[in-house]
Amino acid sequence: MTVIIILAAFTLILGLIEIFITPGFGLAGIGSIICALADVVLIYTDYGFGWACGAVVIGLAVLGIMLYIVAHSRTFDRMSLHTAITSTNATTDQLSVKPGDSGKALTRLALVGNATIGGKQVEVKSSGEFINPGTPVRVVSVSEATIIVEKTNE
Repeated sequence: MTVIIILAAFTLILGLIEIFITPGFGLAGIGSIICALADVVLIYTDYGFGWACGAVVIGLAVLGIMLYIVAHSRTFDRMSLHTAITSTNATTDQLSVKPGDSGKALTRLALVGNATIGGKQVEVKSSGEFINPGTPVRVVSVSEATIIVEKTNE
């Protein structure tokens, strides 16, 4: 009985270490699962199938209650990031491009590539077709850092 209680304590301690200290699925989580399985096997060998099933049901119920309490407490709220990301990855050259500007494809635009628009090299997306290098292009739309271009006949 003492070994079963010690394994249950190790299961709980390693699980808490995995959640709060080393997040992810690491050694503490694997150790916690191994301790829980060993605990169920020991209960089965010492007390029989009924007690082992009861231990599994009680363990899952306790786990569910703990997850509910932790999810509705401010514990994870304090550990999570609340600032919104308002910036983009756009360069000043990309931000200066406007719809209607024209230029030339520098690389093959297999949907995404580089083009020179207004004398500035920028990353662009084609409007759906493949565009070869050196082909004249026109800016169709600009959304934050995404510049959509299409082939022109200039």
